[in-house]
Amino acid sequence: MKEMTKANVQGAFAGESQAHMKYLAFADVAEKEGFPNVARLFRAVSFAEQAHATAHLRALDGVADTVQNLGAAIGGETFEVDEMYPAYIAVAKLQSETRAQVGMERAMDAEKVHAQLYARAKTSAAGKKDFDLSAIFVCEVCGWTVEGAAPDKCPLCGAPAARFRKF
Repeated sequence: MKEMTKANVQGAFAGESQAHMKYLAFADVAEKEGFPNVARLFRAVSFAEQAHATAHLRALDGVADTVQNLGAAIGGETFEVDEMYPAYIAVAKLQSETRAQVGMERAMDAEKVHAQLYARAKTSAAGKKDFDLSAIFVCEVCGWTVEGAAPDKCPLCGAPAARFRKF
């Protein structure tokens, strides 16, 4: 792909991905405020934005086989833990942006767990076996991810077990 087109498709992928997530967050607010049809609209358009983003990612050859996809996921999580979040946290701290700092620290801690889970999954997939994964729970407040059972209280943000979603 030529560089200008590649840059444009990468920008479109980023924009569609952000719209997908933003609309899901908007849907949650609409639902809580008693607007179920508005929430449904946000979720429907979010799904469309996800389809757009997926098409752009495929055009960028960003989707491969499972072992390669796991390698890419590990690389992304590791980059966030080793480089991105430490730099972002340092700036937030320097600028006394406590809410941003705390959110990024929590995300960085969760990303460490994600990288470990992906590494285990990659080993299994490379051996042509599915990943042996028991129940997995994610804190809907901070993203802390745990295998097995939800803790009584999130170790990162203190949210109760009821705020964990089972996958």
